[in-house]
Order: sequence, then C-alpha cells, then structure tokens
Amino acid sequence: MMRLCALFRTLTCLLLVALVIVSCSSEKYLSEGEYLLDRTEVHPSSLDGYIRQHPNQRWFSAVKVPLGIWLMAGKKEGRFRNMIRRMGEAPVIYDSLQSGRSAQQMQDAVRAQGYLHAKSSYSERTKRHKMRVRFDVDYGPRYSIRDLSTEVRDSLLLYLIEPLMSETLLYEGMPFDANVLDDERRRIASKLNSVGYYHFNKDHISFLADTTLGNHQVALTMVIFPFSQHGDTITYHQIYRWGETTFKLDTTSRHPLRLREKVLRGTVAMKPNSLYSERDVQTTYGRLIRLGALAASNIQLEERDSNRLYPRIILTPARLNTIKFGLDGTNSSGDLGVAAEVTYQNRNIFHGSELLTIKARGAFEAIKQLKGYDRQNFIEYSFEASLTFPNFMFPGLNQWFRAHTQATSEVSLKFDSQDRPEFHRRVVTGALRYRWGRYNGKHQYRWDLLGLNYVYMPWISETFRKTYLDNPTSRNAILRYNYENLFIMNWSFTFNYSSVHTLGAMSIYGKDGWTARVSLETAGNLLHGLCSAFSSSKNSDGQRTLFGIAYAQYAKVDLDFSRSLKISEGHSFAFHAGLGLAFPYGNANILPYEKRYFSGGANSVRGWSVRELGPGSFRGIDGRIDFINQTGDIKLDLNVEYRAHLFWKVDGALFLDAGNIWTFRDYDDQPGGQFSFSRFWREIAVSYGMGIRFNFNYFLLRLDAGMKAINPAFEDTRRHYPLIYPKFSRDFTFHFAVGLPF
Repeated sequence: MMRLCALFRTLTCLLLVALVIVSCSSEKYLSEGEYLLDRTEVHPSSLDGYIRQHPNQRWFSAVKVPLGIWLMAGKKEGRFRNMIRRMGEAPVIYDSLQSGRSAQQMQDAVRAQGYLHAKSSYSERTKRHKMRVRFDVDYGPRYSIRDLSTEVRDSLLLYLIEPLMSETLLYEGMPFDANVLDDERRRIASKLNSVGYYHFNKDHISFLADTTLGNHQVALTMVIFPFSQHGDTITYHQIYRWGETTFKLDTTSRHPLRLREKVLRGTVAMKPNSLYSERDVQTTYGRLIRLGALAASNIQLEERDSNRLYPRIILTPARLNTIKFGLDGTNSSGDLGVAAEVTYQNRNIFHGSELLTIKARGAFEAIKQLKGYDRQNFIEYSFEASLTFPNFMFPGLNQWFRAHTQATSEVSLKFDSQDRPEFHRRVVTGALRYRWGRYNGKHQYRWDLLGLNYVYMPWISETFRKTYLDNPTSRNAILRYNYENLFIMNWSFTFNYSSVHTLGAMSIYGKDGWTARVSLETAGNLLHGLCSAFSSSKNSDGQRTLFGIAYAQYAKVDLDFSRSLKISEGHSFAFHAGLGLAFPYGNANILPYEKRYFSGGANSVRGWSVRELGPGSFRGIDGRIDFINQTGDIKLDLNVEYRAHLFWKVDGALFLDAGNIWTFRDYDDQPGGQFSFSRFWREIAVSYGMGIRFNFNYFLLRLDAGMKAINPAFEDTRRHYPLIYPKFSRDFTFHFAVGLPF
C-alpha cells in the first residue's frame, strides 16, 4: 500500500510538470498578431464581474492545467483527441473589442450608482505571445438627491400612491443610484399587482432627474403613467377580480387523473370575486407542486368579462405506481455478503395525492473469522411502511398558516431483525412527523411530534456475554447499556434557514450565502412523569421501567452554520461550524448508542477515519479503533475550504478541519474523554488536505485526502504534532463520499 501511494504521488507530480511544460507551448496555436490572454486586473477590484473575457483557468490561481490538457490533444483530429479537448480548455485569444466593451460596462455601472462623470479606460501590456490587460475606473464625484416629488397621471391611482410612498426606498440626501430607483419601481408595481391591478408593471413608472442644481445634487420626480395614452385619449388602469377557476386535463398525458375535486380546489388561492393578486398565482403553483400525483401544471388567465380574470389550470398526471429493486455486495473485513431491497410507491393511494411507500430489505453475510461462536452467519431483514400527506394534518391551524406554507405530514413504521453470531436484535421504530416551509424555500421546519424506538434482545450468546458484558475485567458500561432491552420515546424540532434558495444544478463555488440549522430533541420526560406518578418498578441499576423495560431520558441540541464566500469566478471560500450537546439525565446515565456523537470521517475532521477520533485525548487499545468507546456527548466541528473549478466537470478543494468529541461524565472506559474548560482547547484535533470533486450537476462525487496536523491522543511531541513530524502510513486518511461536506 505504501509503495502504491508513493507511486501515485510520483505519477501525479510528473503529470503536473508535463502539463505545465505543454501549457507553455501554446504559442504555436497563435496566428500572426494574436496574443494569449494571460491576466486581467481591475482597479477597483469590485468591478471584476464586468470583465467579458477571462484568461484560462488556473488551478488554485497558480498553474493553467486545463489549458495544458487541451494542448496535449495536439492539432490533429480524432475521437480520443476530441474527448481530451472537451476535458480541457481552449486557449483564450485576446480580443481588444471585448476589453473595450468591458470598460464601457464598468463605466455604465458606476454612473448608474450616481457617479455621473465616471470614466473608464484600459491598458495593454505584452510579453512575448502573452497579453496582460489592466482596467482603471475614475469615479469622480457622486450625485445625491436634494428634492423628491411624485406626479401621478392616472387619477384612479391617486388614493393608493400616497400610502405606498410611506414605505418608499427613496429619501432626500440619498445617493442618486439608478439601481435603487429600479427597486422602487418594482416595489410599487408589486404592491399594485397585489390589489387587483393586473396590467400594471414597472414600465408605467419613470423618473425625471434635473442635474442642473449644482453642487452635484439632483431634483428627482417620479412619474406614474396611465395604462395608455394616444393623443387626448387616456386609458386608466383598471382593477381586476378573480372569476371561477376551471381544471383541464393535459391531452398529451398518457396517465389518468384520479384526484378528488376537493383536493384540487384546496390548491386554488384565487378565490372568486376577490381582487387579483400575483401572489395568489404563485401560491397556487406552490400547492400544485406538492401533489405527487401531478407531473406538471400550468395556469392560464383569460379575460372573458370586463375586469375579470378566469384561471384555467392544465394538469399533467404523473405515473402513480413505481417499483424499484436494488442489489448490493458487501465486504466487511473479508466477510462477503449480499443485500437486496425492493421499494413500492403509490403517489395517490386515497385519491388525495398521498404517498404510500413500502420497503422490504434482506441481507446475508458469511462470517468466517469469528471464533468461539456456534453460528457463523449474519442475517438481516426489515420491513418499512410510510404514508405522507401533502398538507399539515393537525387540528386547530388557522387558515393563514395553511395558505402561506408548504407542508407534509408523515406516519412511518419499521421493523428490523438482525441475527448475528454474538446476539439477536429486534428493533421497532415509529414516527409521526411534520415538515413545512415558506414558499420562498429559505425557511424549513421539521417537527417529530412523536418518535418511538423499541430495542429487544431475544438472545445473546454465552461467549459474548462472558467476554464483554459479565466479565469484571472487561466490563464496559457503555457497551452493556447498548445490549439491553431499551425503549425510547422522543420529541424533536429542527429549523433550517438558507439565505440563497437554489434549485437544480449543484455548485461548489456559486453564490454568496449562508445556512443555519438548529435542532432540539428530548426523550423520556413524559414516560418519567407517568412512571414516577404511578411508582413503577425499578431494575437492578435503579432505572424505572415500563412493562419491565428501561426507557432512555436525555436532552439534545445541535447547532450548525455554513457560509460560502465567492472571491472570483470559479473560486470561493466555504466555512462551517457545528456544535452538538447531548446530556443523559433522570432515568439514564448513558446516551443510547445511536444518539451519541462521533468524530472523523468524510464530513468531520478528515485527517481521521470515521469514529477514529476522541473523545478528548482517549485512544483505542493499542491504537485500534474502538467503535463503542470512541463516542461522546459533545461534538465540535470547525472547517474551512478553498474551492476552485479545475476543468471539465472536475473541481478541487484545499481544506483545514478542527474538532473533537467529549463526554459530560467521567467514564472508566474512556480515560481522558471528559470535557473540561481548562484543557479542552488542547484536545482539539486539526487536519488538512485536498480533494477532488466530480460535479455532474445534480450528482457530486467527492474524493478527499486528509493528513493529521495535531493529534490530541498523544502527548509526546512527534506524535502530537504530525504537521511537523508527518508519517504518511500513520497520518494519511482517504475518504470517498457523495455530496459536499457542508
């Protein structure tokens, strides 16, 4: 393995050197008088977005590897050579016309901000066959608004404009910014659209500016025009009301429509005789999208009567029944296995666009290397059913909430049976949950009103019990707790916010924005109150039981924040911080295993494998991974990535990660794992590395290679600071994952 990794690194270095050499030979692809665009500079740099012609991409702002790939194909034609060209990037031949247009756009943009005398220019500098271009913009003085006035030439709008101006974006003394003026036009048009003015748009609003006042000041008049004017004939804006909505089946569809009339009518926000509002149309679209029984919908508005709009909704039904099959092969430390899964879905089970999902899964693994056990195979099968409704199935909700949110309600039940040589486990889970959000897609909520989890251990082998559970020399409280019958009854609430709502293609260096998530969860409080009130019995560990089964009791909170900052075209920084706290109390001293935190892995501190880090300064016996003990009650993750587009569909990243997990209590089997304010900062692990991402728009594959930098599991200098004393076989970790880490 070491030799293979060394060979890979050597070949990678040689390939990069070859690409650099090839990229330097681009001169032979240039004609007489042509130059390769090498660099562009903009002063000030905030206007970089107006450049129309950019140089070839540089990997991490250093080497033009995509250009080198394109040049490797040579001048000859051929299928393979054409494929190489598509993966690379053709030379960018400098075009002075594009530079002139770029300078003009910069000047126009700055003048629109109120710098009416701004001037732009560009200069060229050649070196051999390369061209460097510098853009300079002289802003000059900025104009401001001294006087504001409004002229309404449509008498029917006079009574509306005055209250609208109480929320105006304009004020005396503000900069004379054309962008703000355009925002004001859109604001007024949107307000009038919401109160019946169907044909009103921002083009009916104009601004007259008098710049002759002196002292760089402007007298501004906003003019609102009637619907039309031809000579002395004036047509004023009219108020429109909704007529009756009709539904029509798309004649090109091959699937029948079996939705109840009440369900379809419930999606319509355009109530007859109410004032026209564009928001009603968008709300109706949002509700129709929630109906899984529909593949598409289209709303057409028809003016049949005077001042009345009749909506007609064209419905395209979806295929209602689908069956999916899946087959996976597994290899766990040399033990081969196979797993099969079948999923059935009906998107309209009760003719109300309810989604019924039934899933069955079976798995088999031949375990050969487990000594001391009579049974040598692992068999698992599970059944899961869920029913999702396209609305909020909860009594007492007011009409406003139902009208302004997209919601689903879900009921699910799952049974899972696991037969291992060491033990047999049966798990029954059930949930009642709600998901909803605003129509802008930025706010998302999830409320698990009720979650049930019952773990039953019908059989544990004597070998496993004597070795791990009952042996006084190896007795592990966390291990033993997770191999007992257990009942969990929980409640949770999660809030997600994204400042940028995007649908479709996945971008790793796209718009600036941030996301935040807050999750709260509690378990066992209701059961504890009932059992305490009725003085239920206790087991040998002093835990109260329900029907002879101990129940878990804990509180858990998770905070997560991510920020993306675009620095230039194809380049961005991404930041992430995550904090999790889970505290067992009352009827439990230990968290259930599935609720405990772990660190390391593709989405955490990537210098460590999954469940390999922590808690605190703890490390597994002889340095081995201890999946039970390397879990905790507190988790901290801090990550930063520099992301760049490389070529074709390949993106790259450089990252720095920090974090760890800790426990609230001091457990004998986790020495060094308890959290302490006086030393936790010395127990924060740090790693660094680089990654390659294959971005196929809706699907992204990620390969990350991480190296340890600070390892809190060791105190001696050489092992505590791998950054200074690196050892590839000890400190390197490779991760394969789907999707971005944050």
